[in-house]
Amino acid sequence: MHQVVATPQDDKFAVVRQGERQALHIPRAFYNEVVDAVAGGYPVPVWLVDAAEAAWGLRLTGRSSTEVVLVRPLTSLNYSRATWEINKGCNFGCEHCFLPERKFEGLDGDEKGLLLTMLRDAGVLWLQFTGGEPTIDRDFPAAYRMAYGMGMLLEILTNGSRLHHPAMLDLLTAFPPHKVTVSLYGATDESFDSLTQRRGAFKGVMKGMAAAKEAGIPLEITLIITNHNAHEVDAMRELADRYGVYRKEYGSISPTYEGGSEPLATQAENWIDRSSVFAGCPAGHRFFHVDPHGWVTMCKIGRENPINLMTEGLGGLTRLPGIADSQMLRSGGCSGCKLSKTCRVCRPLAKVYQEAKAPLRTYCQHGNKEAPK
Repeated sequence: MHQVVATPQDDKFAVVRQGERQALHIPRAFYNEVVDAVAGGYPVPVWLVDAAEAAWGLRLTGRSSTEVVLVRPLTSLNYSRATWEINKGCNFGCEHCFLPERKFEGLDGDEKGLLLTMLRDAGVLWLQFTGGEPTIDRDFPAAYRMAYGMGMLLEILTNGSRLHHPAMLDLLTAFPPHKVTVSLYGATDESFDSLTQRRGAFKGVMKGMAAAKEAGIPLEITLIITNHNAHEVDAMRELADRYGVYRKEYGSISPTYEGGSEPLATQAENWIDRSSVFAGCPAGHRFFHVDPHGWVTMCKIGRENPINLMTEGLGGLTRLPGIADSQMLRSGGCSGCKLSKTCRVCRPLAKVYQEAKAPLRTYCQHGNKEAPK
C-alpha cells in the first residue's frame, strides 16, 4: 500500500499523506518528477525523502517510488471535493433531520465502485461519506477501502453509534481517515434519546467516541443545538472536548431539502443565525454532492436539476456549473432585499425555508427590518 499521494489540486500540485492534516505544496516540475519516478520504478526523489521525514516523520530513503507513492493523474474536470450520501437509511430517527425520507436503497456494490472511479476521474481528492448513517450501509467498508486506495482524503459524517464495533475500528486504524465528524445531540440520556427517538442512543454514542479516542482516531464533534438540549450546551462542550480534537456548534436547523417544515419545530430560539455572512461557495464548480442513486447536484440542499452520473458519465458534470449558478440567483422572497450583502443564508437554503413558509426569524437575521438609510 502506498505511503503518500502525489496529486493535482485545482491548478496546483501537492503531496499528501492520508490520515495527516499537513500537506506539501509542490511545483508542477516536482509533480512531473514523481510521475516519471513511479513510471520508471526509480527511488523516491531526494526532495520528497527529506520533505516526508520533516512533515510526517516518514522514512522513504532508498525505497522505490512505485512502492510508496500513488500518483493521481491530471483531469480535465476541476472538481476537488464531493459529498456522497451512500445511503439515506439511518438507525436514528432525529426530529431535526433535513432528509424528507430515510429509505435504505441505492446503488449495488459494483455500481458504487463505478461511481467512485468516476469521482476519482473527476479530480475528487476530498470525499465525505454521509447519509443517513453511512456506517450502516452494507457496502460502506468496501467503498471506504476502495476510495482510500484511490488516494482520497476521507471524512465520515456519522452519528457515532457504530464506532465501537471492532471491524469499524480495524478499518479506520488500517486506513486512517482525514477526519471522522460525529454529531452530538445532547449530554444526557434524556435529551439525546428524545431528539434521536432511540432509547439507548446516548450510551451507544458515548461508547463509540470513547473507543475511537482510545484507538487514536481523530474526531471532530459537532454540537447540534435544539430545544431538546440547549439547556446543556456547556455539558455538551465538555463532552466534545473530552473525546474530540476539534469542536463546532450548529443551531440553525433547516427544513427538509424539499421544503418540509417539520424540523423547524426543534429550533432553539437563541441559537438561530449564529453563522457567518454568506460570501459565496464553490458548490457546482469545484464541489458537488452525490445521492445514493448516483444523482449529482451542486450540494446537499440545492438539489434542482440533478445529473445522473451513472447514465451520463463524467460528461454530465460539464452542465453542473451552469445549474449551480442559476440556483444561486436571489429570487422569490429574497428579491429586492437591501440587506443581502450581509445575509447569512445561501440562496438554495433560503429557498427551502421559503417553501416551508418559515417565519423570517427562523432563518433571516434581519427579520422584517429595512436597510438603514
